[in-house]
Amino acid sequence: MITLALSKGRIFEETMPLLAAAGIEVTEDPDKSRKLILATTRADVRVVLVRASDVPTYVQYGGADLGVTGLDVLLEHGNQGLYQPLDLRIAACRLSVAVRADYDYASAVKQGSRIKVATKYVGLARDFFASKGVHVDLIKLYGSMELAPLTGLADAIVDLVSTGNTLKANHLVEVERIMDISARLVVNQAALKLKREAIRRIVDAFESAIPSA
Repeated sequence: MITLALSKGRIFEETMPLLAAAGIEVTEDPDKSRKLILATTRADVRVVLVRASDVPTYVQYGGADLGVTGLDVLLEHGNQGLYQPLDLRIAACRLSVAVRADYDYASAVKQGSRIKVATKYVGLARDFFASKGVHVDLIKLYGSMELAPLTGLADAIVDLVSTGNTLKANHLVEVERIMDISARLVVNQAALKLKREAIRRIVDAFESAIPSA
C-alpha cells in the first residue's frame, strides 16, 4: 500500500491532474465526505487528508509514504528526513511582508525601529529580518493575519500572497517579497528504499505531468 498525504483545498485540487497522469483517481470528494482516508482507483494507493502544516511530519515519520506540501511549510518544518524529488510548480504564490497602507515601513526599517511582526512562519520571518539586520518582535498567529495590523497587534505581517486581493480588501500593501512558493513532492526515505519501484513510477508520472514554467 502506498499512502499519499494531501491537505484539502488548492493543493488537493491541483494535485489531481498529476495523480491522473499516474493512472490514479480519488474515488470520493473530500468536500462531501467526512472520511480522512480516501480510496483511489488503484487498490494499492490511498490518500490521507491532513492539515497542510502536518504533511511533512506524516511523511517524515512514516504515516505516509509521499506527500505534497508548500515550500513554505517544508522550510518552516525543517525538512529533515525527507527526500524532495520534485518542484511540482502548482499552488504557486509568494511569501511577503505586508503593512497598513498608512504605515511607513521603509522609514521604520531605515531608522532601526523595532517592528512587531505577526506570522505563522516564525522561523522564516526570523531568518529574513535577521539577514537584513532588522529588529523585530515576532507574534505567532495561526490565521486571519490581516487583522493584526488593523487592530494594532502588529506593525507588519509575513504571509502568503497569491493575487493580493485579500490585502487590498483590508487596506494592506505588500512591501517586501521574501520568496516564491510552490508545492513540492516529498517522500519518506525508508519508503523510497522499501517500495522503490512503486514510488518511482508515481514520481516519474508526476514529473511528466508538471505544468510548464
